Amino acid sequence: MHPIIEKLSLSLGSELRNILNYWKDNTIDNVDGGFVGERDHFNNLVPNASKGIILNSRLLWSFSAASNHYKSNEYKDICDRSYNYLKTFFKDENYGGVFWELDSKGSPINTRKQVYAQAFMIYALSEYYMFSGNKEALDWSIEIYELIEKYANDSVNKGYIEAFNEDWSPIEDMRLSDKDENEAKTMNTHLHVLEAYTNLYKVYKNQSLKNNLTELIQLFFDKFLTKENHLNLFFDEEWNLKSSVVSFGHDIETAWLLIEAAKVIENQELINETNKVAILIADRFLEKGIDEDGGVLNEYDPETGRLDGDKHWWPQAEALVGLRYAYNISNDEKYLNASSAIWEFTQKNIIDNENGEWFWRVDKSRNLITTEYKVGMWKAPYHNSRACINLS
Repeated sequence: MHPIIEKLSLSLGSELRNILNYWKDNTIDNVDGGFVGERDHFNNLVPNASKGIILNSRLLWSFSAASNHYKSNEYKDICDRSYNYLKTFFKDENYGGVFWELDSKGSPINTRKQVYAQAFMIYALSEYYMFSGNKEALDWSIEIYELIEKYANDSVNKGYIEAFNEDWSPIEDMRLSDKDENEAKTMNTHLHVLEAYTNLYKVYKNQSLKNNLTELIQLFFDKFLTKENHLNLFFDEEWNLKSSVVSFGHDIETAWLLIEAAKVIENQELINETNKVAILIADRFLEKGIDEDGGVLNEYDPETGRLDGDKHWWPQAEALVGLRYAYNISNDEKYLNASSAIWEFTQKNIIDNENGEWFWRVDKSRNLITTEYKVGMWKAPYHNSRACINLS
């Protein structure tokens, strides 16, 4: 084993335990059930915080994936707790799918159907099924898959529409978050539909699902991948590009998730193509996406020249995985060297050695931003635990 791989494996294996212990010890909601909605940067519990589907679905995925990784029942109670809470409170019994947000007591306060959220439920439920063997979880994930295909799949222009009202009727404001463009098709949602369908196909060898995955991979080649080997982010319904911004974390995450999708459907032609594309993306990422201190930068807009030099927690994690895939394809040590520097940066600047887990971000000068939460709607153990699972 290469010395850098061995060193990273040991370190990331240890960090996986730290991450899981943090969420086990700090997020169980013994008052209202499930998991708490928010802890601030300093790890203080935020009273009566609402509960979001992204946090809750990612918790189910993370603890299920860790259980599968360890081949252990150590986290069974947390997995079951997470599944039961999602089923009892987030599941829409009338129209299918899951709600976006609940209040702290479990009552729905935002019932929109964001396709991104439905995809994460498929990802989580299929992983939980692999661990638990609970057929109900598999059936639910298939049901959500069929809802996405029924309502969100654009049979005319291809791809998936971003969001809907509670009853799956068209919605005017499709934005996933305040920082997003209000557009009908986004790279981010397509990436996580791809990721979810890849995981579901491992346990549901359905020909239509295989066809959907094949089409999704091709969409990334045809619509999202740019001539500069970045990924375009926002489009209207007819695939007119609506943004020039580059997200470095999404670039490198896409590189390895495309490979996994091609592998699971056992399409050798697509495996070869995704391997080739992954190297192109990784090389561009090394050139543009990493700062001198080893940290992964956030975003860049080539039209305006504006660089967002903040370093968020999740691109560091995705870069570790994407660069390992590039090394596995090429045997070029530059990818391992960059990974080593990113992990060193993360340990020094992103990991909270006092309270556990990872901080949201530091600025370009490595000053901690203390206004964002440690646990919340968009902060879960998914990116970092997944990197640790993949590489340890």
